[in-house]
Amino acid sequence: MKVLVTGTSGQLGYDVMMELEKRGHVGIGADRSDSEADFEHVILDITDAERVSEVINDIKPDAIVHCAAWTNVDGAEASENYDKVMAVNVEGTANLAKAAKEIDAKFMYISTDYVFNGQGERPWEPDDKDYAPLNVYGESKLKGELEVSKILEKYFIVRIAWVFGKNGNNFIKTMIKVGETHEQVEVVADQIGTPTYTFDLARLLVDMIETDKYGYYHATNDGGYISWAEFAEEIYKQAGMDVKVKAVTTEEYESKAGKTVAKRPFNSRLDKAKLKEAGFEPLPNWRDAVKRYILDRQYMA
Repeated sequence: MKVLVTGTSGQLGYDVMMELEKRGHVGIGADRSDSEADFEHVILDITDAERVSEVINDIKPDAIVHCAAWTNVDGAEASENYDKVMAVNVEGTANLAKAAKEIDAKFMYISTDYVFNGQGERPWEPDDKDYAPLNVYGESKLKGELEVSKILEKYFIVRIAWVFGKNGNNFIKTMIKVGETHEQVEVVADQIGTPTYTFDLARLLVDMIETDKYGYYHATNDGGYISWAEFAEEIYKQAGMDVKVKAVTTEEYESKAGKTVAKRPFNSRLDKAKLKEAGFEPLPNWRDAVKRYILDRQYMA
């Protein structure tokens, strides 16, 4: 199978490329700038509809895994960035979906729990339609989802949360860095979800595109729902660092640190039962994922 993967300079796109290679598939990376990675890639600005169509029709992939996105949540709130965010996350996604339709390729769009309102305690189900994004980033990802579902029939929309991987910045790297100079860190305890390790997620995504079980799915590591504070405690435990985590509310954290620009969801719980129902192997326990990630010291790069 030949697969085009966008956003291969990011955490997830890179791991998807590595997983494709492991399985003997032909992976072709696509990014907006040249890459030093040792895999085949093309330079592609997904906001350029003509170029997207040209590249897709030239490569003719069997599937497209769309990982590229504007992911700077706070930066998306700046009025001067609004059009840029929508160009990447909405128009760029639509361009890729239209090109996929031209060649009848499978299409996978990576989305987020931010398409929901982040309230309550009920886990969000993949086929929930009561969308209410809290911020511009969530709005843009929802509009991207809607473009995909409007244009295509052969698509996977996979929502993830609390992502960490080797190839980029993430919460684990931040906690390790802060813990090197602080005996205690304050972390919010009223935002609840589950981490997602891109190494594990990449395996699942390739499992999915090898099938025709299209639809909406939620994918995070197993192991139950936790707070960011509990996540931080496990990070320091696995890293062997003597750092105390002080659990605080979002309100307390923002009053001390200065109010964050974008609103964050309190409820990032994602129901993953549909994965098992479709016959897909769930991701391992998140604690195991953190352990494996930290044991591999490349995470410090």
